[in-house]
Amino acid sequence: MTATDHALELVHAAARAAGDKLAQKIIAFDVSEQLAITDAFVLASATNDRQVKAIVDEVEDRLREIGAKPIRREGERDGRWVLIDYGEIVVHVQHEEEREFYALERLWRDCPVIALPADVTGPSSPSGAPDGG
Repeated sequence: MTATDHALELVHAAARAAGDKLAQKIIAFDVSEQLAITDAFVLASATNDRQVKAIVDEVEDRLREIGAKPIRREGERDGRWVLIDYGEIVVHVQHEEEREFYALERLWRDCPVIALPADVTGPSSPSGAPDGG
């Protein structure tokens, strides 16, 4: 099983929204083979708590425009790691320190990386190609 076309549409919209708010290290994984509860994870990081909140707000606004409503939103109070669950996808926006500490990329490295649109601009993104782990 792979991520549905609708899940990929949500992933691309979320990644674009995060990129528009200057999120760093934007990456998406197809976790559908590993998890029954969602198809994909989108990871993005920010340099401060205010930027984390701005990215989260932009992701929610952009996905709302295409008819997606979050099932759950967690972690907003601290502004260090906010999780937005849309059912088909889960968006993780992390402060860069939490991103390094929890290293979700290592946890999900065996899952396929979802190619993101060329217009997604993550300032610290490595050449757009996955490194394979």
